[in-house]
Amino acid sequence: MPRNRSKPKLKLKTHRGARKRFKITANGKIKRGHSGKRHLMGTKAPGRMRKLKKLTLVNKADVASVRQMLPYG
Repeated sequence: MPRNRSKPKLKLKTHRGARKRFKITANGKIKRGHSGKRHLMGTKAPGRMRKLKKLTLVNKADVASVRQMLPYG
């Protein structure tokens, strides 16, 4: 290997749990699902359940940590 050539940088690993939980939009925003849909559905109102189905954006305070887990998002 020539002396003036440096080693190639290692690839970063994607956090596999984050990959399953977050989606990155075309504009670079991060979407997530709501919690509270696994059990005890009988006590929750139908309108509340409809709202929980939809995706929402990740809070601004958490965007940096999610981006770190998804380096190639």
